[in-house]
Amino acid sequence: MALQHPDAWVIGSDQVAVRTGSLGELLLGKPGSEARCIEQLQACSGSTVSFLTAVALVRHNEHAVHEFVDTTQVVFRRLDQQTIERYVALEMPLDCAGGFKSEGLGISLCESIDSADPSALIGLPLIRLSAVLRSVGFQLP
Repeated sequence: MALQHPDAWVIGSDQVAVRTGSLGELLLGKPGSEARCIEQLQACSGSTVSFLTAVALVRHNEHAVHEFVDTTQVVFRRLDQQTIERYVALEMPLDCAGGFKSEGLGISLCESIDSADPSALIGLPLIRLSAVLRSVGFQLP
């Protein structure tokens, strides 16, 4: 996109969830299927999961790149199989890192969320992005 519009500022972002346990780190991307989503939520059950949201702001003609990563810690309550299956059937969070949407029914799966920017867990850390946009000359609001 940046090459197609070299004078434009282009924002790119993606998210991955990481559960750290006794066997090391488990990366939880976008599950893509109900079965994989259920597996990911089983792995999250009773655990603290870090949601890492990476953002890049690029302007090709100036060779300008501004990058950052926001980390949000989510503590999941213990989830039984029926709860997980019911949640997946109702929410269908197949395109969300860790198979979880905090902005919907997924909030009921949590014990706590620790974040400097609550919009990051939804997918784009708008507080920090706004600061970066102001630093390159945008007037917000």
